Amino acid sequence: MKFLLLQTRLPRRGMTLIEVTLVIAILLGLTSVLFLGATAYKRGSDRAICIQNIASVQKAVRSYGNLAGLKPGDFVPNLKDEIVGGDKFVPFEPVCPSGGSYLYGGNVLPAGSTLYLDCDINLHEPKNTNGW
Repeated sequence: MKFLLLQTRLPRRGMTLIEVTLVIAILLGLTSVLFLGATAYKRGSDRAICIQNIASVQKAVRSYGNLAGLKPGDFVPNLKDEIVGGDKFVPFEPVCPSGGSYLYGGNVLPAGSTLYLDCDINLHEPKNTNGW
């Protein structure tokens, strides 16, 4: 009779504490990888936006110099005001998405390889400015 009772017993349902703990640990690990990836993506996109802002201002300075018949090294009073704002080359003053601040190059039209706008965050500087 004992043998018969052992065979008719239903298998246990559910998970043990160790199995639940293991599932939770795996889910936490996957979630942390997701957040690390999202943070790296955000940093990269902020850097790309900042470099695009620098490129836009640089191209605006070049365009202004070409239209006004100026050469690199020429003095332009209020150069920033001539290119940024309202109906100018750059309608709005650019803002660094990472909270950095921009430093404008003054009132002298920069040479071809010199940037007019610079971000104070080191990683936001472009590696190559050819064609700007």
